Amino acid sequence: MIKLNGIGLFNEGFLPILDGVSMTVKNYAFWLNRKVAPTIVVTPKFPGYNDREEFKVFRYFSAPIPFHNPYRVGLPLFDHSIYAKVLGQKLDIVHAHSPFSAGSLALKVAHKKKIPIVATFHSKFRDDFETHISSKIIVDQMLKQVIHFFESADEVWIPQARVEDTIRSYGYKGSLEVVANGIDLNPGIDIDLFKKESRQALGFSESELVFIFVGQHIWEKNLKFLLEALGRFRSKPFTALFAGEGYARPMLEKIAKESGLTDRIRFLGAVRDREMLKKIYASANLFLFPSLYDNAPLVLREAAAMHTPALLLKGSTAAEVIEDGVNGFLAENNLDAYVKKMAEISANSSLQREVGLKASQTLCRSWENIVDEVKDRYLALIHRKLNQNSYPFLLKS
Repeated sequence: MIKLNGIGLFNEGFLPILDGVSMTVKNYAFWLNRKVAPTIVVTPKFPGYNDREEFKVFRYFSAPIPFHNPYRVGLPLFDHSIYAKVLGQKLDIVHAHSPFSAGSLALKVAHKKKIPIVATFHSKFRDDFETHISSKIIVDQMLKQVIHFFESADEVWIPQARVEDTIRSYGYKGSLEVVANGIDLNPGIDIDLFKKESRQALGFSESELVFIFVGQHIWEKNLKFLLEALGRFRSKPFTALFAGEGYARPMLEKIAKESGLTDRIRFLGAVRDREMLKKIYASANLFLFPSLYDNAPLVLREAAAMHTPALLLKGSTAAEVIEDGVNGFLAENNLDAYVKKMAEISANSSLQREVGLKASQTLCRSWENIVDEVKDRYLALIHRKLNQNSYPFLLKS
């Protein structure tokens, strides 16, 4: 039986940046460190932030990304000590959650130590690139580099089956493993009581209609569509809470003001207090998530943990896990259909409760449970790698 001595997780972003991938890495590290083996996170530096985790965090030189606050680009070549620091750790496997500087560093460490590397494909990179780069030639070349990274890994994971469509469309032809994400939110008490207390804490009456959006405030998440939908809904009384940060927030606030929605929408900024985030999810009647960009969003599962159903767009990758009217809601990708669905759901409180309950039963799996599966997968890969090293003719397919 192989015993793990150490695990290295590599990602381009980590706390205080709040997004699905950074929270995935945090929860991986927390539970792997507690249950499996000493775990380290390797990530770019964030000015003024001090890590206070149970596990070690190794940071390397970074620079701001213009027009993409709060994200930073990692520059390990300008930090000569980081490679030696990571090599000095006892590691049996490395797991890269980004194909950029952190992924390159993970590959370098894996090759030097002769240990396996897992790479998880999280994001729709073409969408990211095309938002800021107008040249198709440059975007295609960047995607080739991304796919080259994943082809260099010993095993590639995706968090949801439909994500395969995205990575295949970029040109990846290798094998894939589906390893789902988990959640770290739990009401801790009777859900009906928690929802009631959450509304009271946030100043909402029991009958008040509350919508929420939680996530990065970036155009890729279809937030202009969401604001337009809320604008069409303004004849009915409601409050919408927007939790998150991102480069598009100033313009979103401007659009909300110009649309006469200032009194209806509260921009909360980044919510770092997980207990407060639970209250925000629990206080809502409906989680509005019209993103076509997301692959397997944590926020969808976090809302479900608080028995708050979500309204997504049909055909989106994220909608793969949703059965309309059963564990969530789906609308056609046009404003009329989305607003009509908002109205139908808002008028039926018993349906909200029923679908919210089913969402909690079908979409929520704890990170502690996920990490048990991750451990088994790591051990199987290490065993296979050892056999390949002992018997070179057993080549990776």
